[in-house]
Amino acid sequence: MFILTIVSLARMSVSVTTDINADKLTDRQQALLEKGEQKALGVSQVMIGVMVMSYSLPLLSTEFTEVVTFGVPWWSGLSYIAAGVVAIVMEKHSSMKLLGVCMVVTLVAILVSLLALIFYFIDLHNNPETPCNHPLAPATHYIQVYECDHQHYATMFSYGVKTSLLLFTIIQISISSTLSYILYMERRRYGTYSSLNQGVPSTPILVTAPDFN
Repeated sequence: MFILTIVSLARMSVSVTTDINADKLTDRQQALLEKGEQKALGVSQVMIGVMVMSYSLPLLSTEFTEVVTFGVPWWSGLSYIAAGVVAIVMEKHSSMKLLGVCMVVTLVAILVSLLALIFYFIDLHNNPETPCNHPLAPATHYIQVYECDHQHYATMFSYGVKTSLLLFTIIQISISSTLSYILYMERRRYGTYSSLNQGVPSTPILVTAPDFN
């Protein structure tokens, strides 16, 4: 009897089949989160954040205005860097949870950029370049030569730096908006494939009964 049981178990075959469609859906979900757009846009955000923070350092040697007083370039630059780092990490470690985090951080970066944009416009409006109106020589019939004082050059330099920071901020808004749209579309596609994957039947297991003949 014992020998017969061993022989019966040895002759039993178990066949496990996998659903190819389910595997394709899972691979498609992973591919949606592993595109290169996120990394490229993330690197761009990091670069803009570093440029904003570094370009704003000379403003510390000029008269403190609204932008410098409230530290606009520094907290906005840090938010750009944070959003870019999350986008880069998401490409290496794809998951729905990380995709949601990246969307939230990117939206926060957009709001910060809009707030920084308001500060830059107010600062540029309230602190224009001082005119260069000191005559260097008596006026002639054709030309009047003016000597510009230190205040004129300082305000001109400050105005130019803030204008550059404003342009960087506009570029950052464009990049963050593009990334938010891409993440939103991928989240929708990912949700569609997830619902399809839930409708796929579980992996069938075929068990062949032992043949005692």
